[in-house]
Amino acid sequence: MPTPVFLTVDTEFAWGDHRVGLPLAAIYSRSIESAGVGLSFHLDRLAAHDLKACFFVDPMPAVPYGLSPVQRMVDAILAAGQEVQLHCHPNWAGAKSGDRGMAHARFYLNQYDAAKQQDLLIAATELLIAAGAPRPIAFRAGGYAADDATLAALEALGFIYDSSHNGAEPLDDVGITLSARQIAPIRRGVVEVPVTLIEDRPGHLRPFQVCALSVAEARGALDHAVVEKHAAVTIVSHSFELANRRRNRPNAVHVRRFEALCTMLAERRDLLPTTHFADRPALALGQDDRPLAPDLLRTRWRQAEQLWSNWVEERAA
Repeated sequence: MPTPVFLTVDTEFAWGDHRVGLPLAAIYSRSIESAGVGLSFHLDRLAAHDLKACFFVDPMPAVPYGLSPVQRMVDAILAAGQEVQLHCHPNWAGAKSGDRGMAHARFYLNQYDAAKQQDLLIAATELLIAAGAPRPIAFRAGGYAADDATLAALEALGFIYDSSHNGAEPLDDVGITLSARQIAPIRRGVVEVPVTLIEDRPGHLRPFQVCALSVAEARGALDHAVVEKHAAVTIVSHSFELANRRRNRPNAVHVRRFEALCTMLAERRDLLPTTHFADRPALALGQDDRPLAPDLLRTRWRQAEQLWSNWVEERAA
């Protein structure tokens, strides 16, 4: 049985751009279309390789800035034949345009009680639908900061999937009560679809994220999933992840990784078909899937690549 791949892109405004007082057009450009390698670039390369991806769109910046920028994201994604699902950074619920981030709500969903979480999820869903998206059935919390109350609220609201569990990202507050090493989909009211992890050194987990894994590590994780018949692979990118930190030019290391990832998925489409959550693929739930084991050479190569990224790509003018 093929292993379905959820290639996901968190599509969101960066709070830091709001906090320094940039105008809306600049925030959109820097967060969504960063340095020419943002949302439109993702959509173009996915189309070129005939791949499916889920764009988890955060509609909450509509609170201070109106629906127009969210509609722009949603329209582009749907026009490209990709899917929109719900993302939520709740701090935007208290934000005000032009105040440099002085007003805001609490930053993470798991900082709210169950009733308030449900209220926030209802509000976010209504904003996303108002921006032109179909009613979402999948969710990812901002900062992966979901807990068991989040899953209960999602189930009550008719969601089918959550993809907030990331065992490589420890939370300050209580999260979803699953092992950090849980990477197989599992039913927790909704179906939890965790972010795929690798073990890059003994006891240390790293997420399958474009900026986090080298091409060799990504290839190893994909091939491991095929050999071990994993129930799913869940990969993360962000709308601004392929740009440098200043978001004024592409990060060539990250762009190369994304292009290589698309190529690998296209080559493996029979064994690792990319899918939308809306496709509701058949998932084997509760398997004991385990992260790719450490390989010193792979890890050292990525560390060298990361050093180049940090000292050259991130500092170039």
